[in-house]
Amino acid sequence: MKNRIIKTGFIFSMLFFFNSCSDYLDINYDPSFPQTATSASILPPLFAQMVRGESFDARYVGQYVQNWASTAVNNAWDAHGYVPNSDAAGEMWRQHYWAIGKNIDLIIEQATAAEQWDYVGVAKAIRAWSWQTSTDVYGEMILKQAWEPNRYIFDFDSQEDVYAEVRRLCEEALVDLARTDGKVSVVSLAQGDLVYKGDRAKWTKFVNAVLARNAHHISNKASYNPDKVIEYVDKSFGSTAEGFHVPHTGSSSADANFFGPLRNNLRSYRATQYFVNLLNGTTLNGVVDPRLPLMYSPAADGEYRGATPLLGDPTNVNNNAMRLPLLWGVSPSVTNAASIPGKYIFTDKADHFLLTFFELQFMKAEAALKKGDKNMAYDAFIKGVKAHMDFTKVVAADQTTYLTSAAMPQSANDLTMSDVMQQKYIALWVHGALETWVDMRRHKYSQDIYKNFALPTTFYIDNNGKSAQRLRPRFNSEFVWNRDALVLFGGDKADFHTTELWFVKN
Repeated sequence: MKNRIIKTGFIFSMLFFFNSCSDYLDINYDPSFPQTATSASILPPLFAQMVRGESFDARYVGQYVQNWASTAVNNAWDAHGYVPNSDAAGEMWRQHYWAIGKNIDLIIEQATAAEQWDYVGVAKAIRAWSWQTSTDVYGEMILKQAWEPNRYIFDFDSQEDVYAEVRRLCEEALVDLARTDGKVSVVSLAQGDLVYKGDRAKWTKFVNAVLARNAHHISNKASYNPDKVIEYVDKSFGSTAEGFHVPHTGSSSADANFFGPLRNNLRSYRATQYFVNLLNGTTLNGVVDPRLPLMYSPAADGEYRGATPLLGDPTNVNNNAMRLPLLWGVSPSVTNAASIPGKYIFTDKADHFLLTFFELQFMKAEAALKKGDKNMAYDAFIKGVKAHMDFTKVVAADQTTYLTSAAMPQSANDLTMSDVMQQKYIALWVHGALETWVDMRRHKYSQDIYKNFALPTTFYIDNNGKSAQRLRPRFNSEFVWNRDALVLFGGDKADFHTTELWFVKN
């Protein structure tokens, strides 16, 4: 799971910073410098790592689902491929096992000893979220032997087992978050809680959101229970404001939003024509979506253009190139990030949305449709669209015009699965790329669901004509140090990334 260098370095760092019992540290003890990190000081960096893992890998997954495409011709990720011998798209793996990893155990151990049950519940909630988001892109993971000391070879466990672990952790987190004994304190939890400011009720809603994903992602299986999905959604966020949104100060590239100008991470990407067509009227019955100018930017001639995977940026003639999402009336050739104002989620101070109210409403709409309750489905669907329009700051009059237009079903009986999934795609564009990929794989990349969506005309050479179904485990830990474990379930194969995951199968 971790290579020897990383593992040794981690153990050393933990001993150096957190163990105040050794003779060596006793000799060098400085009473003005704490020898043990508190739970409140450990928690904020974990939020940053949650965002880092999703953001880095969303760049590649975003190409699979055609949120955007590369400016380079025949890019491997546009072709549903990968880069061999590289850690690209392995950030979620690193995040789960290393960046968040043992820090969760440290919080749980310290908070349990101090009877800070709120911190214990938060730590378990984060680990449950991390298991869920990681297994949904990687599939089999190292579960039972994870973080086991003095081990250098790690066995993989089934995705079904990981899903069960998510549920177990969530149930424990709910119990811990409900406790009022011991030293549970809003003030104490708020010291480390940058997201919910110590509000345990909102953390409880976050846990239910994770459970909703866990229950909904197995929609292709006979064991799928739409009523449980609906129950979890109803116990979760009641508005966009309650979603799990990690804040950024945006004062420098170190504390700026990953998708903002200061970080400058989006130079080699352009929104796809598939996305643009969802908003410009091409796909949805000729109706131009009022979110288009709020989420994206036109070329110099006022036209909204999108890229086609594998073709790069062929429209860059007379400065009429496709625009980066963060560009707002600024030439794509601008290199000074400070001069780019940004827009939508592409500003330096924008929160990063890891779980949202509108995602859950679309989830509920899909579950209700599968259940056969079209009235419930339609109500949740409209709430999801309106919530995202509010988030993008569409004025009330434009919302009404769009909601009563031919782009939208006008009654519960008219609602289709395609309506739900296409509006969810729009709402989760870029920041929710990983969840969109879950949806597309569950629906087998269907053009009946995602109208006008087309897989690449040419797949990556190792795909054998198949679409991407998973990310490969992180190269420098698994393929270098733990390869024998991969071989046992075909993880070493060149086309392993085209193998369907357990949650997708019937």
